[in-house]
Amino acid sequence: MPLNEYMQFPNIDPVLFSIGPLAIHWYGVMYLLGFAFASWWGGRQAERSPDWTRDKFSDLIFWCFLGVLIGGRIGYVIFYHFDLFIADPVYLFRVWEGGMSFHGGLLGVIAAMYIYAHLTQRRFLAVGDMIAPLVPMGLFFGRMGNFINGELWGRATDVPWAMIFPSGGPVPRHPSQLYEAVLEGLVLFALIWWFQRKPRGTGAISGLFLLGYGVARFTIEFFREPDAHLGLLSLGMSMGQWLTIPMIILGIGLLVYGQKQSTKA
Repeated sequence: MPLNEYMQFPNIDPVLFSIGPLAIHWYGVMYLLGFAFASWWGGRQAERSPDWTRDKFSDLIFWCFLGVLIGGRIGYVIFYHFDLFIADPVYLFRVWEGGMSFHGGLLGVIAAMYIYAHLTQRRFLAVGDMIAPLVPMGLFFGRMGNFINGELWGRATDVPWAMIFPSGGPVPRHPSQLYEAVLEGLVLFALIWWFQRKPRGTGAISGLFLLGYGVARFTIEFFREPDAHLGLLSLGMSMGQWLTIPMIILGIGLLVYGQKQSTKA
């Protein structure tokens, strides 16, 4: 198909609006929308649970929000730009240059959940089961932010829905940000919502999230352009795929563990 017949990226301004020197970026707004949804949906779930209250959940979501920001930045630097960090450690703090990692953010949230569980004397996996259903919609908004920024596009392709991104050269590419928004976001959220409608053993919901995200991300990585400075690693897999393998294994383990807990109950 001729290049002029492929969809052109709409070239959206990454800045939503600015007031003097203050600029409000779409990507930041997407983060806030994800946080707002998590606060609203999680608050509803807390009110229906005998083990939670809205105030207790608000404390938890605050810790997790810090975990996402701190862990996401540290993970991005370590997993994808460790060479820059070694050359210039201050790079870690130059957040205005962009760069967040989901896997780093996940580790940050896990650390925040552990601290919260310790301080409130709750079971760590029970805290995880409270947070897991809230993550997919945050991923949905985050991936939409990637799309608006015209970043993290997919590999070159000739499928009819391919799109030409200004920063991706003159070749049509998979709009992999949208693939991720749908699979990691909407589909995974619906799957967890359906799964938790029945009582489940402790850890099962967390396990389903880890397994579902891991499988979705591993699959989509075949359509997403690998990071230019990393390329494909061992066995022809990307960094994103290697990082999802432990998630898939742990997710299966937690699902089995949760099922055993449910059977005992």
